[in-house]
Amino acid sequence: MSTRVLVVDDDPVQRRLLDALLTRFEYEPVLAEGGEQAAALLDSPEGRNIACVILDLVMPDLDGMGLLGRMRERGIDIPVIVQTAQGSIDAVVSAMRAGATDFVVKPVGAERMHVSLRNAINQAALAGEVRRISKTASGGIELNDLSTASARMQQAMKLAEKAAASDIPVLLEGESGVGKELMARAIRGAGTRKSRAFVAVNCGAIPANLVESILFGHEKGAFTGASEKQPGKFVEADGGTLFLDEIGELPPEAQVKLLRALQEGEIDPVGARKPVKVDFRLISATNRELLEQVKAGKFREDLFYRLHIFPITVPPLRERMEDVPGLVRRFVARFAAEEGKRVRSVSADAMKLLNAYKWPGNVRQLENAVFRAVVLSENDEIGVAEFPQIATQITGFEAYATSAMPQPAKAEPAGEKLVLLDSAPATAPAGPAVIGESLPLIGSDGHVLPMETIEAEAIRFSIDRYRGRMTEVARRLKIGRSTLYRKLKDIGLEPGLEDEEEERSTASGVTLK
Repeated sequence: MSTRVLVVDDDPVQRRLLDALLTRFEYEPVLAEGGEQAAALLDSPEGRNIACVILDLVMPDLDGMGLLGRMRERGIDIPVIVQTAQGSIDAVVSAMRAGATDFVVKPVGAERMHVSLRNAINQAALAGEVRRISKTASGGIELNDLSTASARMQQAMKLAEKAAASDIPVLLEGESGVGKELMARAIRGAGTRKSRAFVAVNCGAIPANLVESILFGHEKGAFTGASEKQPGKFVEADGGTLFLDEIGELPPEAQVKLLRALQEGEIDPVGARKPVKVDFRLISATNRELLEQVKAGKFREDLFYRLHIFPITVPPLRERMEDVPGLVRRFVARFAAEEGKRVRSVSADAMKLLNAYKWPGNVRQLENAVFRAVVLSENDEIGVAEFPQIATQITGFEAYATSAMPQPAKAEPAGEKLVLLDSAPATAPAGPAVIGESLPLIGSDGHVLPMETIEAEAIRFSIDRYRGRMTEVARRLKIGRSTLYRKLKDIGLEPGLEDEEEERSTASGVTLK
């Protein structure tokens, strides 16, 4: 999907000229014959797709100043470029005070309009991203800060708005990287507990033997090493919101205690003589099918029904591709500012590439791809060459990235190497890949290596491949987490590695798990 620009002008000749100009610069023009028609379009779901408005000031029904006022009243924060044949200072001042981003006098040159459009869209993207990051850092992000052009995502947002008005337990379902934590923070920011604590816990990152202590707290001397009393996450969230991510990873003992906390409003700290009352609002999230885990006996059925009272499914990015251009603009603006790069835009070909890719890693993968592209870019515009790994997977774009991709390693003699395909993302669909890593099967003595040696190398490779996300490593190797940790100890690796990429995304506040 190209960047959409709304043209509002009662003159059909001007509309045709701007239509041709926008098409030339590979924008997608949307035409309105007057202010009333434009206002109706901006109020509709389609209006969420508009990146900029080119507005004539003098029109018979609702003029430009009237439309600017209506947009301000309804909180429509889209950059507006005003154009008119009357280039007086008073008209400029009035338009700018009413919220216009730029002002051009008819007839405007093509390059002047192109520069004005690019600057307006980029400034709006940067301002919006700074506002979102600031509100996320201060705990004030709300649902109306999560803009979307997708009908499916809008359905999820409507459910979230209804959930925010209550203390009902919410279960956010969706793939990894879709933005579940950001949605949880926005629900909390739109609710009655927005001024109270928000405590986020990744259940999959807690060692099994420490889950109860970390969640429910412990008394001093409750177990070896408990040198002081710890309140636990439930007490930290008292009066506020507790967000339990990857809740399907909770061990059975912790599931029982969580059920009691939900039913009775009290917890049992490890080693405590009496329960502790807690008042919290629970939002949980999972990237698994909890019902399937219930059927497999891995998750308590009674707890499932306590959590599944108000489920909200956050759709994957491939099912809301309308959001890709807006997300790309936001990420480019933020990373260009953070890295001190003079990147202003993404080329039309690069945007076509990003819209053609299915994003198995969802918003987090898109964010990291844009981050890398900004760092790679040597110009003020990001092109296809800055997305080499993606270009090699999309038909018609392979040639753009040939020079940027490492050459495949030479083929090894058959039977002596175990080849691992390592060019596509970890969760990418099956397709062409480039040989990037291999594990030896033959030792220096000419004999096959022992199985434990091959297994140890495969585990090391998997940890690197999935950036230390031990839950994902265990899932991909098709072994239990406890088995994985035992094998790590056997080969001398410390368990509990953290996902640095995930930490950076969470700290930036824009990527939803």
